[in-house]
Amino acid sequence: MTTPKKTITRPNGVKPFLKWVGGKSQLLPQLRDFYPRTFKRYFEPFLGGGAVFFDVKPKEAFLNDINTTLITAYKHVQKKPDDLVNLLRRLQDKYDRQSEEGRSALYYEIRSKYNDLSEGDLNKTAYLIFLNKTGYNGLYRESSSGGFNVPFGKYKNPAILDESNLLAVSNTLKGVSLNALSFEKAVAESRRGDFVYFDPPYYPLNGTAKFTNYHEKDFLEEEQVKLRDIFAELDRRGCFVMMSNSYTDFIGKLYRGFNKHTVLANRAVNCKAEGRGKVKEYVITNYKI
Repeated sequence: MTTPKKTITRPNGVKPFLKWVGGKSQLLPQLRDFYPRTFKRYFEPFLGGGAVFFDVKPKEAFLNDINTTLITAYKHVQKKPDDLVNLLRRLQDKYDRQSEEGRSALYYEIRSKYNDLSEGDLNKTAYLIFLNKTGYNGLYRESSSGGFNVPFGKYKNPAILDESNLLAVSNTLKGVSLNALSFEKAVAESRRGDFVYFDPPYYPLNGTAKFTNYHEKDFLEEEQVKLRDIFAELDRRGCFVMMSNSYTDFIGKLYRGFNKHTVLANRAVNCKAEGRGKVKEYVITNYKI
């Protein structure tokens, strides 16, 4: 497949409202070279922080993530931004008044409340944003029982409330479909001319790297093969398909026959010198650039 001259519209300063492990904000200048030049509708089955969606800003979008709490947060930002701003302002004010010891105590108090709240409660979304901005490295991690378990991050002045961006995100999400389905169901209605971007949990770089536990369910070889099969089906359907994944022999062989490109990403902070610096990642497309 080939595509004509690019006609993608850029957003005006809209950025993800959550930090997310594997988020693509740092890679956007490189990823833009691989977007299809024209397309109809946009599908993103592994939404996470949504950096590519906010960069592409499609006219019609179908966003999905298996993490129901995350998708509920998006829906709250979409439909109840003013109420959410008020809750976050109170959390910001309370946090700012605390000593460092008090901030730590407040963090664990909010974390406990977050885990106890039922799905759909607006306070849970406010707590999620609070924990995301004040927790260690902006991680989202769940225990085997599904409870959020990231420790306190000890940041000096975290921006718990970024009102202007939150309202801009809400505006960008108007009319967007948001679901918490399996990735194959999330793209079931895609058709010829649609753009599907997959940003799944990456296949581990080595036997000890386990960056797959973004949810209580792991995403390993079996799931990666299933994803490849869906990728191939969408190709046959006539969709424009793009995927990010780790630069490994397993992924390279799995996508034999498709177009494989590389980008350079900043490696996450590592206590070992050899673990720092730039690392290659695959960008795989079913169309030529």
